Amino acid sequence: MAFRISPLARRRWAAFRANRRGWVSLWLFVVLFVLSLGAEFLANDRPVFVWYEGRAYWPVFTDYPETTFGGFFPTTAVYTDPEVQALIEEKGWMLWPPVRYRYDTLNKELPSPPPTPPSAGNLLGTDDHGRDILARCIYGFRISVLFGLALTLISSVIGVVAGAVQGYYGGMLDLVFQRFLEIWSGLPVLFLLIILANVVTPNFWWLLGIMLLFSWMSLVDLVRAEFLRGRNLEYVRAARALGRTDAAIMRIHILPNAMVSTITYLPFILVGGITTLTSLDFLGFGLPPGSPSLGELLAQGKNNPNAPWIGLAGFFVLGGTLALLVFMGEAARDAFDPRRQR
Repeated sequence: MAFRISPLARRRWAAFRANRRGWVSLWLFVVLFVLSLGAEFLANDRPVFVWYEGRAYWPVFTDYPETTFGGFFPTTAVYTDPEVQALIEEKGWMLWPPVRYRYDTLNKELPSPPPTPPSAGNLLGTDDHGRDILARCIYGFRISVLFGLALTLISSVIGVVAGAVQGYYGGMLDLVFQRFLEIWSGLPVLFLLIILANVVTPNFWWLLGIMLLFSWMSLVDLVRAEFLRGRNLEYVRAARALGRTDAAIMRIHILPNAMVSTITYLPFILVGGITTLTSLDFLGFGLPPGSPSLGELLAQGKNNPNAPWIGLAGFFVLGGTLALLVFMGEAARDAFDPRRQR
């Protein structure tokens, strides 16, 4: 069975492409995100590939002992060691990534104490621990976008389901749920996160779970309004009279209309997720110390005014990411706006 796109979907896609800024932003964001998923192939202190004595090795995936390459120690080979490099190059060759540093690699051959300004070896300079800023930006961009995407997708599913049930059934269920939302949304989220950070050691999944407790509310009002309006339409009443179940009516007859406003709001939820993670890292209550984080990079820039390249790197990466997402959201909003469709 061939997959067919409806005329309405084609018009919306054409309207999205007509927005030049949003279309270019979409491609830039996709390219940067796909590249960041392979961050280990772009910035690493290990070779991507090693050919030694007629055999292929992939240090980027597997730990090999130094004895594999003719060394004396059974521990994991340190490929930045000149002696290990000489052993490999004597009977083979190595393929290095463009940036020869991981996000946690300490550069021990700096010409001066860190932080050091941009140079040929460190294109964006080093931070106050001697770590390469470009590598930390690549890894930090990846973890920020993955956190934002996971938060957006899961919270959207919960918010759509909650808003659909609340709007479709109405009555006492709607009244009680609205009062609960008023109380729950009034809680100081940032303060709660700071307090909980002193109780448990925060990590990626812990922060994601805590943020999910509050982020799902952003879509409830939109979906609830669509279901309140749609439940009394003629075709919904007809479907109910024909014996359709409530779940089928909600999923087939009302949800597609509610998803229009939901989809246009998703890029802005993603922006909020990235901003929240960055804020927590900036305050020191986010990811564990040493993790690649744009917020931690901004905090270093604040603490090292004599090294402006640190703060500028974090600012441009974060600001550029948020700008691309906002432009994409504006294009999606225009594409789904019926007043702009021709």
